Amino acid sequence: MQGQADLFLGLDETAAPIRKPFTSDIEVKPGQKRPFRLDAANFEAAVEALEASGQYRVLRRLLPRSVATSRNAVPGEKLAVIVDTETTGLDHTRDEVIEIGMVVFSYDEDGRIGNVVGTFNALREPSLPITPEITRLTGITPDMVVGQTIDLDAVEAFIQPAHLVIAHNARFDRPFCERLAHGFARKAWACSHAEVSWSEFGFEGSKLGYLLSQCGWFHQGHRAIEDCHALLEVLASPLPGNAGCAMSHLLTSARKTLLRIWAEGSPFDMKDELKKRGYRWNDGTDGRPKSWFIEIGEDTYEAELTFLRQEIYRRNVEPFTQKITAFERFRSAS
Repeated sequence: MQGQADLFLGLDETAAPIRKPFTSDIEVKPGQKRPFRLDAANFEAAVEALEASGQYRVLRRLLPRSVATSRNAVPGEKLAVIVDTETTGLDHTRDEVIEIGMVVFSYDEDGRIGNVVGTFNALREPSLPITPEITRLTGITPDMVVGQTIDLDAVEAFIQPAHLVIAHNARFDRPFCERLAHGFARKAWACSHAEVSWSEFGFEGSKLGYLLSQCGWFHQGHRAIEDCHALLEVLASPLPGNAGCAMSHLLTSARKTLLRIWAEGSPFDMKDELKKRGYRWNDGTDGRPKSWFIEIGEDTYEAELTFLRQEIYRRNVEPFTQKITAFERFRSAS
């Protein structure tokens, strides 16, 4: 990604909050107080003391990793793009992207994360005014986007070297990104929300802000580039129980080929059984079958076929089946 510094749009990656001494009053005896002062040099020692007590858990402000201006390529190293979009609504066929943020980083075959290679952030003025509700959700006001455009050639150049695109809700972000820039359609995609079994690792939720806090940080959420930096740290953090990092589990899932089975023409009174089994309904408006469908691993295909034949159709059927890889997953028709 060297030579593309013009794409990184002047983000101050190294800015840190100004640390002032913390001063308070400690009550020594009832009604008697003395000043207490904690200097920045002692912050970490104080944090260690608090956490060692077992009574406190301290969150640190997330500071974005700096962009590596020069680095030596490692054999087998690949690049991934974390992307996040802010939009005027939920419908990718009608609503528009008003902000895109991206962070490119290197990783190896085992999912170990290396350097941040580049960042990209841009706002865009939509064709219709941003509503107060969208401003409340995203923090983006109409004044912020006046006259702003996204350089789509720069977006295409930025993602071109990447082997993988990662979003925390790829089913939402991929359709918007593909409508914005055609290069996204040619990439393999992974979803850190859907493809990491967070509950199996002891997490009680999978929202990005919650995952980040469980990893020991807090950040200014919802703006695109801040969420990208937050997701990078979540992916890099070690999971409980010596389970490695989330990035390694995400890669394992992304590399799998799934089979999408369409239960076309299934009896109406079997819909609850299909839903209980994990099938989802497609209404046919996207050009695909108007039918219940499920996505499963290749190793469970025969068992699923037996279920359909014996429990649903009660006859011999050969349901329409598609192979789905990371290049097809999370498309608008997914």
